[in-house]
Amino acid sequence: MPNITGQKIESKEFIYIFDISIISESMKNNNFENPKETIFYQIEKAIKQYRTMAQNNLNKLGYSITINQILILIEIEKRPEISQVELSELLFKDVASITRMIELLFKKGFLSRKENETDRRKKDLRITDKGREILELAIPIIKENRQTALEKINAEEQENLLNTLNKIILNTSK
Repeated sequence: MPNITGQKIESKEFIYIFDISIISESMKNNNFENPKETIFYQIEKAIKQYRTMAQNNLNKLGYSITINQILILIEIEKRPEISQVELSELLFKDVASITRMIELLFKKGFLSRKENETDRRKKDLRITDKGREILELAIPIIKENRQTALEKINAEEQENLLNTLNKIILNTSK
């Protein structure tokens, strides 16, 4: 069978070329040609842009602390009994990453830990006074970040977006 240049090709090569052209054409029809026009690209871009803005604003405090570390402090303050597994699920991080972040927070003096009285394998984590100080400084910044991000988006639009995102979560968790 001849190819576009007129050379003879084996049938396996023809099938391969044919398969690629079908895939290529279907990608064009499903917006693979321009991923920037997909909702998932825009969601990812919005999240990254928000996190960059939020981290830059948090950096103005003069502490070397990340958004995720602040979120860990907030959750431990609310629920001192929270496990690292629960933190990992809440923050969409693996347990090893949570362990590293907790270790950094401990070394910076934002957290203290002691052996659990009933299970010696566990450590009880507590926010230190220094940790509470950073939370008092960071929480207003977090509120301002959220307000900035949601500016010009009315309550109905926010509710619709939340409902749509929840539908995507349900659709993809089957």
